[in-house]
Amino acid sequence: MPADTTIAARLQALSITLPPVAVPAAAYVPFVRTGDLVFLSGHIARKDGKPWVGQLGRDVDTATGAQAARAVAIDLMGTLAAALDSDLERVVRIVKVMSLVNSTPSFTDHHLVTNGCSQLLVEVFGAERGAHARSAFGVAQIPMGACVEIELVAQVR
Repeated sequence: MPADTTIAARLQALSITLPPVAVPAAAYVPFVRTGDLVFLSGHIARKDGKPWVGQLGRDVDTATGAQAARAVAIDLMGTLAAALDSDLERVVRIVKVMSLVNSTPSFTDHHLVTNGCSQLLVEVFGAERGAHARSAFGVAQIPMGACVEIELVAQVR
């Protein structure tokens, strides 16, 4: 897709409709803006509106985990859009992604799972604005048994 294509056009070309902001499951807010940064709370993977449950290395394979991380990226973009009055063109750069992967102790492909999120962010925002710093961790469990949880920091105008 040409670099001058709008984010809305990229989302449409990818057949992605951004969801509304999910209601927090505990005592937190979906996002906080301070200065030119927006911090998005962790979003769990969802499939068919329910937590995408499973553990990598036990009952979820790496490719499926990457699909779950891609689904999280779509939810994150929906929340980011809400933080920016539906104008994702205000994103200067995706700064940081932190991914928690519900995994067995022997699972070591957290980075490949997280690529599902990272690659979609670059597709939507372009290499200049979408490439980001990143961490991917294996954890013993995630709320509601979800297989992946991801948070994001974006620089905005």
